[in-house]
Amino acid sequence: MPIYYPDILEQKTEPRTFAYGDKDVMLYALGIGMGRDPMDGRELPFVYEKGLKVVPTAATVLAAGARRAAAQAAQQKPGHRVSELNRVMVVHGEQKVELHKPLPASGSFTAQSRTVGAYDKGKDKGAVVVNETVWTDESGEKVATLTGSTFARGDGGFGGPSEGAPEPHQAPSRKPDLSVPFETRPDQALIYRLNGDRNPLHSDPEFAKRAGFPRPILHGLCTYGITCRAVLQEIVDYDAEKILSHQARFSAPVFPGDVVTVDFWKDGDVVSFEARVLDRGATVIKNGKTVLRR
Repeated sequence: MPIYYPDILEQKTEPRTFAYGDKDVMLYALGIGMGRDPMDGRELPFVYEKGLKVVPTAATVLAAGARRAAAQAAQQKPGHRVSELNRVMVVHGEQKVELHKPLPASGSFTAQSRTVGAYDKGKDKGAVVVNETVWTDESGEKVATLTGSTFARGDGGFGGPSEGAPEPHQAPSRKPDLSVPFETRPDQALIYRLNGDRNPLHSDPEFAKRAGFPRPILHGLCTYGITCRAVLQEIVDYDAEKILSHQARFSAPVFPGDVVTVDFWKDGDVVSFEARVLDRGATVIKNGKTVLRR
């Protein structure tokens, strides 16, 4: 089923209630590599229920069940055509998490998603679709806004605008102010997938080979979480409440076991970042931007 424009801009999901607890919060932190040293008192609060802290980017997985259920119940205004992407040809392009208040260690929330943009790159060049998910708490106040773009390689030529998509954040032209390596574990994708994304591309060697990779790759959102962990460690001294938003563009895969080097540029309340795997000469995260609370 193709993209119908502008009908796609009317697509949204029914509000869905979801809840999470301390186990979900700790599993996410373990999945992005925290707690490897159980004697590290800075990371222990993210993986131990005593005084539990929440990594801001955990918002990308804590409502996973609600998003899947909502996607199956997408709503459209009467008279509008429903668009559906060719799922075999889509890749996650960019992700942003904005926190309107710090994430609690547990709670019940409501999530609703909608399509906020669709951009036509051409019949043989694909399309970019931007979706937004808003969390509210039991009092109706906003907790988090998640914005993600999907590059739909098989859905170009639908007649929508070719320009107007949000411009990616550009890192400063100067040398990084700081570069820090982060080791990933050979089994990290097997741990991270327990957060909800069980795509066999991240666990099944034969499936990965059929997809063109020599072995399973790490989830892009896991690499994204590692960059947030890097900001926590190097910029805000593990004070998660200082992070207002965190966004990045995925540019190349990471293989479990890779060493990911995160480059930082700090300018006031804005932290720009990129991530590289030096052994392969690959930049895996581009256009990274974290905004800190004042």
